Amino acid sequence: MLMVTIALLPASAFGVYNFGIQALLMLIVTTVTAVVVEAIYEKAMKKPVTVKDFSAVVTGLLLGLNMPPTAPLWMGALGSIFAIIIVKQLFGGLGQNFMNPALGARCFLVISFTGPMTRFVYDGVTGPTPLGQLKAGEVVDTMEMLKGTIPGTIGETSVIAIIIGAVFLILMGVIDLRIPGTYIVTVAVFVGIFGHFANPDIAFFDPTYITAHLCGGGLMLGAWFMATDYVTSPITKKGQYLYGILMGVLTGLFRLFGGSAEGVSYAIIISNLVVPLIERVTLPKPFGKGGE
Repeated sequence: MLMVTIALLPASAFGVYNFGIQALLMLIVTTVTAVVVEAIYEKAMKKPVTVKDFSAVVTGLLLGLNMPPTAPLWMGALGSIFAIIIVKQLFGGLGQNFMNPALGARCFLVISFTGPMTRFVYDGVTGPTPLGQLKAGEVVDTMEMLKGTIPGTIGETSVIAIIIGAVFLILMGVIDLRIPGTYIVTVAVFVGIFGHFANPDIAFFDPTYITAHLCGGGLMLGAWFMATDYVTSPITKKGQYLYGILMGVLTGLFRLFGGSAEGVSYAIIISNLVVPLIERVTLPKPFGKGGE
């Protein structure tokens, strides 16, 4: 968890650079609230206080990175309370939660406060995210999406900053390529094939269209930092590939044929719920009971 926190620092720093002091305050509020609420709850329930394991820090920081920079600070605090109490602690704490706490809280906030959670401002101008523009049939600048100088949530905009953190996690042995690689490739293939059916003006496997989908909508942040969550992802190798494919297909369906231009959060959460079934069908048989 400490390694994940360190790996999130480049995306956090760029988010603050991109969106200013409001982004910094949001990251502080969500992170501090998550840590304090976890400590208070565990103290009240007479459980060992586990805030030193950095799991609450990761939850709060990830939630902050998934918040629009213009959202009220109290909303970020409410999201952290929901993530820690409802999604994590009421199900037994770390290792027992059935979905990613930060994403669960983000979806709760989007459903409850749709307006503030889908309002994006960049450089003083309110407008849709690049994926929103793409869904409306407009042209987007993929180079700006790659650099991150676009409207969006605090941590999702800069692919470069996210990749720096992801490479750090890979080198430290915290994650591998199975889940994020399968997820990203599946999205690319799905968008390449079905993008034409969603918009006849888009050619099959249009490179610009695919690049825009890979760089936008929090796909990279979700693939590298939330889909790889140890608690809510499969432990079997075959299961991890299947998990990545499922998330990729769901993300493509939500983006191309759903009402929203995003879809990553709901794709990961739905896949989290299917993980027990995935592990059941992919668990190897032990030696002596049919296993080789």
